[in-house]
Amino acid sequence: MRILSGLTLIVLAALAVLAYFSLFIVKQTRQAVVLEFGELVRVVNAHPKENNAGLYTKMPWYDVIYFDKRILDLDARPLEAVTAGKVPLIIDAFGRYQINNPLKLFQSVRNVSGANRRLESILEKSLRGVLGASTYLEIVRDKRELMMSRILTEMNQTAESIGVKFIDVRIKRADLPADNSKKVFERMISERVRVAKKIRAEGNEQAQIIRAKTDREVIEIKAEANRRASITRGEGDAERNRIYAAAFGKDPDFFAFYRSMEAYEKGLKGSNTRMLLSPDSEFFRYFNQASGKR
Repeated sequence: MRILSGLTLIVLAALAVLAYFSLFIVKQTRQAVVLEFGELVRVVNAHPKENNAGLYTKMPWYDVIYFDKRILDLDARPLEAVTAGKVPLIIDAFGRYQINNPLKLFQSVRNVSGANRRLESILEKSLRGVLGASTYLEIVRDKRELMMSRILTEMNQTAESIGVKFIDVRIKRADLPADNSKKVFERMISERVRVAKKIRAEGNEQAQIIRAKTDREVIEIKAEANRRASITRGEGDAERNRIYAAAFGKDPDFFAFYRSMEAYEKGLKGSNTRMLLSPDSEFFRYFNQASGKR
């Protein structure tokens, strides 16, 4: 009995070891490549739209290589690229990819770490090629989405050879180097100053034109007003003389009296008027007699 119990334990242990080396589990988030001495036996749960996860059997000497079935991130190191306008930029980009052929990936780069190194070089090459044919404004503003689409297409053409498909690629940051940023900032200031000076010069020119036009119009208006005033005064003087002549013709004494009153008004105007005249002067004849006769 003791020997039988020992044999039973040995058999159970052997079966457990055999089961350990003959069974493997593939999770839903994984895909597996089964190899026999480096030769493919089968691929499990590799199709993106199928779920073949579960418990599988294999020969004890088979190797099982697991790969992630989910979307993976590729965070590339910052690189320097030169635009079509010879402007250097520091580009920080990232990509998201999925392993769609685990066997091809294993045969080409062995594992995900090797895939990341290869994919990073593919990303850098595509970025340099596309950005090198684009201007600074196209990269940072005008054609960003179009360039990302071109980079994604180029990367997938190369990444297919290692069993990977890129889902998306994006530029997180596109900055000028520190020295270039300072120079560009100084050029921007100089350009803004130049534009401001140009606008001020144009404004001063327009102001001078407006002032000259206004001064000319003021002179013309004054000249026209003086002309009309002279005509009006001339007409008034003529009418006054006509009235004077008519009044003199009708009553010479009244006319003489009126003219003397005007002379008194003009001659005695002001509070400090002093006149040295003879009492019998012709000027004061209406002071002596209302009729003005001597």
